[in-house]
Amino acid sequence: MDSLVIGREYEYELLSGTMKSQESELVIVYGRRRVGKTFLINQFFQNSYTFKHTGVFKKSTGVQLERFAVALEDCTGKPVAVPENWYKAFDLLRDYLKSVHTTEKKVVFIDEMPWLDTPNSDFVAAFESFWNGWAAAEGNILLIACGSATSWMTDKLLGNQGGLFNRSGTRLYLRPFTLKETEQYLLSRGIEWTRYDIAECYMIMGGIPFYLKQLNARWSLTQNIDNIFFREKGLLWDEFDHLYHTLFQQADYHIAVVEALSRKKMGMTRKEIAQETGISDNGNFGKILKNLTDNEFIRPYNYFGNKKRDTIYQLADFYSMFYFAYIKDQYGRDSHFWTNSIDLPSRRAWAGYMFEQLCLYHIEQIRKGIGIAAVQCETSAWFSKGDADAKKGAQIDLLIDRRDRVINICEMKFSVNEYVIDKAYDENLRNKIEAFRSETKTRKALQVTMITTYGVKKNMYSNRVQSQLTLDDLFLC
Repeated sequence: MDSLVIGREYEYELLSGTMKSQESELVIVYGRRRVGKTFLINQFFQNSYTFKHTGVFKKSTGVQLERFAVALEDCTGKPVAVPENWYKAFDLLRDYLKSVHTTEKKVVFIDEMPWLDTPNSDFVAAFESFWNGWAAAEGNILLIACGSATSWMTDKLLGNQGGLFNRSGTRLYLRPFTLKETEQYLLSRGIEWTRYDIAECYMIMGGIPFYLKQLNARWSLTQNIDNIFFREKGLLWDEFDHLYHTLFQQADYHIAVVEALSRKKMGMTRKEIAQETGISDNGNFGKILKNLTDNEFIRPYNYFGNKKRDTIYQLADFYSMFYFAYIKDQYGRDSHFWTNSIDLPSRRAWAGYMFEQLCLYHIEQIRKGIGIAAVQCETSAWFSKGDADAKKGAQIDLLIDRRDRVINICEMKFSVNEYVIDKAYDENLRNKIEAFRSETKTRKALQVTMITTYGVKKNMYSNRVQSQLTLDDLFLC
C-alpha cells in the first residue's frame, strides 16, 4: 500500500481486487467533499490512466462536452471534434479504448461525475448505453465513477432502477478519518501533538484530510485555528458557502436546515425543522434531509424503546458546528479570537458538547474499549421531561443496548484533568438511572460507563461507575 495514504486499507484491497478481476468493473467512489476520494484513486493508480476526465462545476453541457473532447485529445494526441451530445461523446471514448492494445485493464477515471449531468443533457442515459452496450462485455475495462455529491451518486448510479441497476460491482464510500487515522496523518506531516490537542482539533475540523492538510507543524493548535479560520482571508475563511454550494443545487435550503439544527443541540423532528426553517414539508424537503444525511452533515437517530416516534435529526458535521458556533459571527473581528477565548465559560461548554459528538462518531471504538465489539448492540438516546409529581427531567445522550441483556448508560465528559464526580453530579446520575428504569420498564442490567479524557478520579462517589474509557480508547483502530 502507498505510504502516502493513511488508513484506507479496505479501499485499497477492493481496488486491488478490481484490477485482478477477469471481468469489466464499474467502481463507484463517493463521499463528502474534501474527504480524499481523488487523492486515493490517484495514489492507487499512480496517476496512470487510459483515460481521465473531470467534470466542471456549474458549467453548461456545451462546456462539459468541450472539456471531454480536450481530455480525449490529451490521450490520443490528435484533434477531436466536440461531440454533439453525450451519446456521441461516449462513442468517441469507445473508439479510443478499442484502439488501445494492452493485456492490462484499461482504466477510465471520471471524476466529479455529478457535474457532468447538467439539465436535459441525457448524461446518465448515455453513460448507461456506453457501459451496458459495450464496456461491460469487453472484460478488461475498469471504469471509476467518482463524485462528492453523494445523493446524486446514490440516486443516479447506486440506486438506478434502469440500465445501471445492480451494475456496480464495487462501491467505495469514503468516510472522514477516525481519531487514530487523524493522529497518523498529522504525524506523517511532522505534527506531534498530544491526543488532547488532536481531539480538540477533531472537534473543530472532523477527520477531513483537506482541512487537516492546512495545519502548520511550526505552530500550536491554537495558533493554527486562529490562522486558518479567524485571520482575515484565512485559508478556510470562505469554506462554508463553497462546501454547500458545490454539493447541493438547493444549497440555501440545505444551509437553512443545518443552521436550524445548530440552534437545537438535542436535534429536531422533520416537522420541527420544517416549522423552524419555513420550508414546506413535502417530497422536496425529504430529499433535502436525505442529501444532508447521505453526506453525513446530519445524523438521524431514534429515542430508546420508542421506534414509532418521529426520527430526530441532529447536526453532525464538525466543521459546520464550529462555523455556526464561532466563525459565522466572529470572522474578521479578531484575528486571535481562538487564543483570546481560551478561558471563556462558553468555550468550555462548547468543548463539552463537542466531545459528546466526538464519542458518537467513535461508537465502534467505544464498544471495543468496553469489550463488547462482538456483541450485537443498538445505540440510541433518551430523555424525560419529568412531571408534576416533582420528578426531575433527565437526558442520556448515548445508550448501548446489548443483546446480552445489559444496557450501558454512557456519560461523556471533557476535562483537562481526571474528572471528579461530586455530590451534585452523583445525584444527577442517580436520577438519570432511576428515571430511565422507571419510565422504560426495562429489566436489563444498567451499567454506567464514563468516557472522559483522563479518567475518573477515585473518591466516595466513583464506585457508581462500572466501566470507564479514556481518550486513548477513542484512538483504538
